[in-house]
Amino acid sequence: MNSEISSPTPPPLVTAASVTVVEGLVLLLLAVLEIASLTGGRLTMGLTTAVFFGAFGVLLMVCGRLITRGHTWVRGPILLAQLMALAMAWNLRGGETTIVSAAIAVVALIVIAGMLHPASIEALNHADGA
Repeated sequence: MNSEISSPTPPPLVTAASVTVVEGLVLLLLAVLEIASLTGGRLTMGLTTAVFFGAFGVLLMVCGRLITRGHTWVRGPILLAQLMALAMAWNLRGGETTIVSAAIAVVALIVIAGMLHPASIEALNHADGA
């Protein structure tokens, strides 16, 4: 449903939405960097990766914006993105990528906590008409 959240948006939901938008911006930056590093030998892979990063980044930015406006359908894509981020963090653990892995995991857990906070759930359920 797309009804507005009638009361002020709870801080945990605002935090989760803001971090989601930043994740989207990072993915857009990665898309640009991927395009900048294209070579003839990996043209197809580079272009498809850039398109994926760009599309996924835009999706996260839109979802982050819409969740604070009471569009409850975006909960799924936001939470799915965080589960994917946790899986990626798990795969990057150990060695030189441990810090990157930890950063990705912390960001994902912040968004999950904000989305599943009781105040966020209540605000979204109220916006959904429940």
